[in-house]
Amino acid sequence: MTAVTSASSDLQQTPLHPLHLEQGARMVPFAGYDMPVQYPLGVKAEHLHTRKHAGLFDVSHMGQLFLKGVKAGKWLESLVPVDIIDLPTGRQRYALFTNERGGVLDDLMVSRFASDCLYLVVNGACKEQDIAHLQAHLTDDVQIERLDDRALLALQGPEAAEVLGRFAPEVRSMIFMDSRRIAIEGVECFVSRSGYTGEDGYELSIPASESDRICRLLLEQPEVELIGLGARDSLRLESGLCLYGHDITPSTTVVEASLTWAVSKARRIGGVRAGGFPGADIIFQQTGSEAQESRRVGLLGSSRAPVREGTVLMNAEGETIGKVTSGTFGPTVARPVAMAYLAKDYASINTEVFASVRGRALPMTVSEMPFIEQRYFRG
Repeated sequence: MTAVTSASSDLQQTPLHPLHLEQGARMVPFAGYDMPVQYPLGVKAEHLHTRKHAGLFDVSHMGQLFLKGVKAGKWLESLVPVDIIDLPTGRQRYALFTNERGGVLDDLMVSRFASDCLYLVVNGACKEQDIAHLQAHLTDDVQIERLDDRALLALQGPEAAEVLGRFAPEVRSMIFMDSRRIAIEGVECFVSRSGYTGEDGYELSIPASESDRICRLLLEQPEVELIGLGARDSLRLESGLCLYGHDITPSTTVVEASLTWAVSKARRIGGVRAGGFPGADIIFQQTGSEAQESRRVGLLGSSRAPVREGTVLMNAEGETIGKVTSGTFGPTVARPVAMAYLAKDYASINTEVFASVRGRALPMTVSEMPFIEQRYFRG
């Protein structure tokens, strides 16, 4: 196969870059890396394959690190609105780095490997700023260890458990957000039952030196196809999952972003460790009130024309009421899907709004998210 690549000297490469070229991937710049956007199968087919079978994604551009020290959980709680102290060994939680205005600096996953060891996965585009953010608040009793020598794969889809279970039977008993160390073909991997598609599946951290071998082993399974960034985006959008820098930013508060569910009960007003994280006062002020001017919502289109990021949204009178932050055609729902920030008066479910696309006003309806049923395995 012949690869279509846009690589330049200033783009980084994941350990699996040669494999992508070999498999005929179309490469594009993403988060400072030369990444596969699609393979010869095509974006729509890759999307549908993941929903039906199992898709394999290279997400090695993400940042991986350890926080070590018996007080690491307590310290991390000073930066996120999440209960880390009580996070059990072998479990993972979704977390947010917040700023003093209640905005989102990044979203991340936190796993507890031991009483004195947390494992973090942060977004690729933000990993340097996230590490700098952590180091700026570092205390003497916590150590940060970068894991730049590891690749990261995501195996997603309803047949993912069957595939991975052939090599590590213990993964079958894991439930959503379990996280543990396992061996695959003698290689120590960090595995969580989680992902970014709304499907059941796993994320696997693998030593970079072994990543090509493990990836090829998984690709030998008849259920598995390589999946690029294009289908990754449509899969996560159908599943109502935010993309940092688009749907959540430092200027959008946790409440505006409809992410108050990510503030743990213990950290809310009345909780045992309420507040104590950046922007807590603003987030608490907005929670349950009308203080925020706009809200993140889901939109479904009534035509087949996709509505892209940046599209202006209007009311029936033609007044601007919001803007799309992510949008595409959803192959599973067979309709355009989008996320947007809308003025609060138009953010109720079933409200009709209009997207301004090439001089046309395309009707869209405010919809509950996710747009499809999430199929995480909860036991």
